[in-house]
Amino acid sequence: MKWCSQLIAVLSISVLGLSWANTANAQLVPQAWGALGSKDATITYSAGFRLFDLGAEFGTGPQGAAGVDILKFISLPVVSPYVGLGWYSGKDSIAYSGGVQVAPPGNIFYGVGYHSIRGLNGQIGVKF
Repeated sequence: MKWCSQLIAVLSISVLGLSWANTANAQLVPQAWGALGSKDATITYSAGFRLFDLGAEFGTGPQGAAGVDILKFISLPVVSPYVGLGWYSGKDSIAYSGGVQVAPPGNIFYGVGYHSIRGLNGQIGVKF
């Protein structure tokens, strides 16, 4: 039985090491995207970038609101959920956001998110 627990420990460490290596490599690839959304029958726009599981997104919302969000991503093999907090001009100055980006093989990725000021949005981006 002792050899069984040792084998499980070695396999666990190996798998963990491989997942860390893949995550580290993925983090070194900067990503940029554009997004189009809608809130209160107004079209909203944004552009963002991501590096090392942190990102920033600059956007415009209804009634001329404009601002920036700081995003935190959770790197998983294909899907990366994120949350964000931002500051915008206008009546509502503090914004929150969340969503998910999906990166199939290749340089193009897609996403969908919700933003408290900019509404529901779709994203398309490129990995450099």
